[in-house]
Amino acid sequence: MTISTFTAPVHTPTAETSDSFGKRIDVLVCQLAESAPDTDREDTFPVEAFGWLADAGLLAVTLPGQPIGKQPGQTGKLLQLLKRIGTGNLAVGRVYEGHINALSLIDLYGTSTQKRHWHDDVSQHRRLFSVWNTQADDGVRIHPLGNGRYRLEGCKTFCSGAGWIHRPLITGQLMGEGASGWQMCIIPTERVNLIPQDNRFWQPLGMRASVSYKLDFTGVELTEDDLLGKPDDYYRQPFFSGGAVRFAAVQLGGAEALLENTRLLLRSMNRTDDMMQRARLAEMAWLVESGNQWIYTAGQKIDQWLAQGEQADRIVAYANMTRTAIEDICLRVMPLAERCVGARGLMRPLPFERIHRDLTFYLRQPAPDATVADIGRFVSTDPTHIHDIWH
Repeated sequence: MTISTFTAPVHTPTAETSDSFGKRIDVLVCQLAESAPDTDREDTFPVEAFGWLADAGLLAVTLPGQPIGKQPGQTGKLLQLLKRIGTGNLAVGRVYEGHINALSLIDLYGTSTQKRHWHDDVSQHRRLFSVWNTQADDGVRIHPLGNGRYRLEGCKTFCSGAGWIHRPLITGQLMGEGASGWQMCIIPTERVNLIPQDNRFWQPLGMRASVSYKLDFTGVELTEDDLLGKPDDYYRQPFFSGGAVRFAAVQLGGAEALLENTRLLLRSMNRTDDMMQRARLAEMAWLVESGNQWIYTAGQKIDQWLAQGEQADRIVAYANMTRTAIEDICLRVMPLAERCVGARGLMRPLPFERIHRDLTFYLRQPAPDATVADIGRFVSTDPTHIHDIWH
C-alpha cells in the first residue's frame, strides 16, 4: 500500500475576508481544472492537487476555529466550497468530500482525546482522511482479541484514494459476544501491515483519478483507540442520509464546469449569436442556478433543523430531494452541452469528454429509487400542511 505525503509548506491560517478566501478558491479551481487531464488514468492519484488543497488550508477548513468550522450555520458555506472543488475536478471533489465526511463523523462520535489526535493529523501533519463503507460478500469483520485489541478480516470496494489515504475510516461487522453491530474504525496506515490492493477492480467509465480500488484489510490489528463511536452509529440519522447534500454539491460543480466550458468554446468559435445556441445556454444556465438554489436552501434548512432538534426525518427528506433534483439537473445539462459543442467539442484536449465521463459515473450513487420512495413516504405521512412542510 502506497502512502504519499504532501511536501509543500504547512499552511498557517490567518484571519481573512470572505473575498480573499473566495479569490484563493478561484485560483485553486483553475489549478485543478488545468491539471485534471494529467491524472485521468486508473493508476494515477492527483497528489499535487491535494498538496494545493493542503496549502490553501482546505484539509482543515472544517475544524474548530477554521473558516468553515463547527460553529452554527456553516453547512451552506461547506456546500459551496464542495461545488467549487467539483467544478475544478470531479475526481478530486469526490475524494475531498470523503475527507470532509470522515472529519464530520469524528466530530459527531469521537471522544475528546480522539478529536485532538485526529485533528492534529490534519492540521499539523496534513493527513488525508476518507470513508470506505461499500463492500461485497467478502466484507470486513472486526474480531476482538481481548485486552482492547482487534483484528480485521475482509475487503472493502470503491476505496476512493486507495493507498494515498493516510487515515481511512472503514466500517465492518463487530463480532464480539457483547457489543456487536456495524462499527467504524480509523486505520493508522503507518502502524499496520501492508494493506493489499486490487487495482484490477477499478476499470471505470469515469472518475479514474479517484483510484477507487478494492482493499483487503485481513490481518490488520487495531486498538480500542482506533474504533470510532458505538456499533451502528454510522447509520444514525439524519447524518447518514443527510450527508448526500455534500456529494450532490460536488456533482453540481461538474454541471457548472460544463456550462462554463460550453460558453467559452462557443465564444471562441463565434457561435454565441446563434439563437439555438443561446437557447441551450439559457436552459443550462437556469438549470445550474436552480441547483445553486437547492444547495443554498438545503444548507440553511439543515442548519435550522439541526438547531431545533427532533427533525431527522425532515432533514433526510430534504437532503434526498436535493440529491435527486441535482442528479436530474446534471442529466439535463450534459446533453445540452453535447448539442452545443458537437463531435468536435467531445475530443481531447477539450475537457468535455472527461467531465461527461466523470459526471456520468459519479451520478450513480446508491439506492436512487429508495431515495425517491422515502421522499414520497415523508410527504404522504407528515401531518403538516404542504405549504409549511419545509418550514
